[in-house]
Amino acid sequence: MWTSPSDAFVSVVFYSPGCGQRGATLVADIELTTTMDPELDGAMNSLQTSILLSPIASVISNPRLPRNPIVAVNQVFCDLTGYPVDEIVGRTCKFLAGPATEPWLTERIRRGICDKRPVLVEILNYKRDRTPFRNAVLVAPVFDYDRELEYFLGSQVELQEEAMGPSSSRRDHAVALVKTLSPRQREVLQQISRGFRTKQIAWQLSLSEKTIKMHRSLLLQKLETANTADAIRIAVEAGL
Repeated sequence: MWTSPSDAFVSVVFYSPGCGQRGATLVADIELTTTMDPELDGAMNSLQTSILLSPIASVISNPRLPRNPIVAVNQVFCDLTGYPVDEIVGRTCKFLAGPATEPWLTERIRRGICDKRPVLVEILNYKRDRTPFRNAVLVAPVFDYDRELEYFLGSQVELQEEAMGPSSSRRDHAVALVKTLSPRQREVLQQISRGFRTKQIAWQLSLSEKTIKMHRSLLLQKLETANTADAIRIAVEAGL
């Protein structure tokens, strides 16, 4: 458990189909003053907290709704793309595509979503002012306790042209971080990156939930992050 800074404020957007423009029903500033656990084992609010506290542009989409729309977005995503929240919620991230977006990479993302597995691609996207940028896009599934698909976590990092490719500095950094983990911690991280919850991971690895939570806490420290959304991205960037 950890406590967020008492003076931190974040914007959170909730989406409900059929209400308002593209379904944006509430935009509110929430003061993060309570003690909370950002683990994905909670309900939707835990996943929202994870992206809201992340320094990486992130969204959550709901595959149980038609067309898998974005249902939550952090301010970093708005800052990166130039879109306000009311032009993001209710849409898919396909709205970042443009004339030179590579269709084969879009197809790779689509296949990952259909197969319910994490996928990371470096694709050409466009900001609201139509400025093109090379975007390292991660899409990862999140499952419920019955192993049913619940949400997708998406995150985006703008790349410098010289930083593209499998030997980019981000990948190298992710690999270096993952190497600091023990074999058991890497197993736990791998399961987290596949969208599984503590109870499911405990069953998979034949360990107690308490032990899984202990490993999770330690691996987050070693990965130099306090939230699961960033840990998932590090795992996928490292090719775990």
